[in-house]
Amino acid sequence: MKALVQRVAEARVEVGGEVVAEIAQGMLVYLGCEQGDRSLQAQRMAEKLARLRIFEDAEGKTNWDLKAVDGAILLVSQFTLAADLRRGNRPSFDRTLVADKARELLDEVAQILLNKGFAVKCGVFGAAMEVFSCNCGPATYWLETSALEKKR
Repeated sequence: MKALVQRVAEARVEVGGEVVAEIAQGMLVYLGCEQGDRSLQAQRMAEKLARLRIFEDAEGKTNWDLKAVDGAILLVSQFTLAADLRRGNRPSFDRTLVADKARELLDEVAQILLNKGFAVKCGVFGAAMEVFSCNCGPATYWLETSALEKKR
């Protein structure tokens, strides 16, 4: 499982010109699922997102987590994060998890974060979405559950 995390002042998702989800300060998380991802990866990703200290304190250091800034999470499915770009010029999506399973894992990540007390909004799985955001910093972070597993 892969995530691209952006620290945002605000973000929103539109489908067909209508706003379907929006947050003020928080994290915009693009989440991609790959073959082999299971509930364990969803749990690890949610735990890591819940603990990330990517928000600046009074001294400008990234010491604060999402709860410290009373932020929210906008979770957007992003299957292209699993694209293989090693050969040729056209992405291969052979590594992506089938849609039904990916949707389940995305929902699981969202539910874990909700259970932890976070405000979570989601894009529309499988829809052609337009995502708008104001990235603070800019601050963008890359997470892979495979890297989290190696640390343990």
